[in-house]
Amino acid sequence: MAVPSDGPDISGILKRAIDGDVEAYGALYSIYLDRIYRYVFYQLGDRMMAEDVTEEVFVKAWKGIKSCRGKEETFSAWLYRIARNQAIDTIRRNHREVFLEGLDFTDDGDPTREVESVEEWQKVLDAVSDLPEAQKQIITLKFLNEADNNEIGRILGKRQGAVRALQMRALDSLRRRLDGGR
Repeated sequence: MAVPSDGPDISGILKRAIDGDVEAYGALYSIYLDRIYRYVFYQLGDRMMAEDVTEEVFVKAWKGIKSCRGKEETFSAWLYRIARNQAIDTIRRNHREVFLEGLDFTDDGDPTREVESVEEWQKVLDAVSDLPEAQKQIITLKFLNEADNNEIGRILGKRQGAVRALQMRALDSLRRRLDGGR
């Protein structure tokens, strides 16, 4: 999830955005939009709701961008925390189920495989949605957003050892759920 070293200079762009440069904030928006949307989508499972929440995340981030002064290294974790909180608030408000709308599971056009693939994804998403909140966050960040443990720790406010332990428990719980409780 981290921007590659040959990518844009996030720190420089962020400093300009903190100073009120709207174009710099637009660049940050472009860099992080897909990642934040994907994270929110896998929390909510609904495309339209995820789009709305993602928009709210970036509005809140713009309003609070000045609080990042001197904390440029933790900007992405700060942004993900906003996304996490917005997603949790939305779940609490709506008590929504996970939907598979808009997910493309196969490219081969075989309807039987597509149905099987959707059913498998539904099982996985149902199992993930049944996990305790902290475990669901770990699975979403690690495997759906490809975050490394350092970034997960910053997002969730946990140390490396706690992230690894939580990840192991989450994978164990997920494995048991997918194996039918065995």
